[in-house]
Amino acid sequence: MLSRRSMLLTPLALAALRGAADGATKMTLALHQNTSSGAGYRGSLEGWSRAGIKNVELTNTLLDGFLKTDSLPAAKSVLTDLGLTPVSCASGVFGIWEPGPNRPALLDNFKKRCEQFAALGLTRIYSPSAAMQRFMPDDFKTGADNMREVGEIAKGFGMTAMVEATRTSTFVSALPTMLKMTREAAHPNMKPLLDCYHFWSGPSKLEDLDLIRPGEIGHVHFQDTPDMPRELLDQTSRFIAGDGVAPLVQILRKLSDKGYAGALSVELFLPKFSQSDPFEVAREVRQKSEAVMRRAGVL
Repeated sequence: MLSRRSMLLTPLALAALRGAADGATKMTLALHQNTSSGAGYRGSLEGWSRAGIKNVELTNTLLDGFLKTDSLPAAKSVLTDLGLTPVSCASGVFGIWEPGPNRPALLDNFKKRCEQFAALGLTRIYSPSAAMQRFMPDDFKTGADNMREVGEIAKGFGMTAMVEATRTSTFVSALPTMLKMTREAAHPNMKPLLDCYHFWSGPSKLEDLDLIRPGEIGHVHFQDTPDMPRELLDQTSRFIAGDGVAPLVQILRKLSDKGYAGALSVELFLPKFSQSDPFEVAREVRQKSEAVMRRAGVL
């Protein structure tokens, strides 16, 4: 027979087991400024804040628009006054991973972006691989060296650089390729960025998530894939989580198993999002995205 003490402890033990089964790693929802690009830097952030968004991802494009008439300290004040935490930023510099004659100039631009965003309190900055030319096997070795170089640049500004695999890139489009190259770069300030849309609509496979090492992913973009032929998908055809067919619950659970505890940043491009009221968009994003996060046990 169970003792009275054992009986009292049983509910606690069951709760602990449930907690272990659910997974202890939690994540936070964020919004990427591309989602409300039509509202501008200040307008997007103000609208999102009213909808209860706390974490944001900044873009170079909207920041540049703001700086045409205002200052960098004023841009930071917008964040602090609204109580927003910037979790990542888009550098807007393309071509820094691939070998090419223009890399020195591109790296100079990347340094300027690091300095700029570091002043706003950012510690993560990313650039997608969007190359379209044909590459040879040795180019991928050079790519790992390039990532190491970029990681060292980011380190000088107290930041971590991240590469994003995009579905149509001829250089880094698949998760295994991205993981292999960042590992070969072997720099603590160089991380892979997993975009759920590019992952599911591109050449990667669900089981590729098993290749991720604990704590390896630096940041995550969080959106769904429409139920349509993949040949028709493009940069704009992204849905809010829960509105498409991507196995987002499985993806989030696997990321949780791998120790990811960062932001899930929603990046959308369709005009019905980017040109709409940021408050209404953020409210819909919160409702749908958080429902998926709850089902995955990461909220």
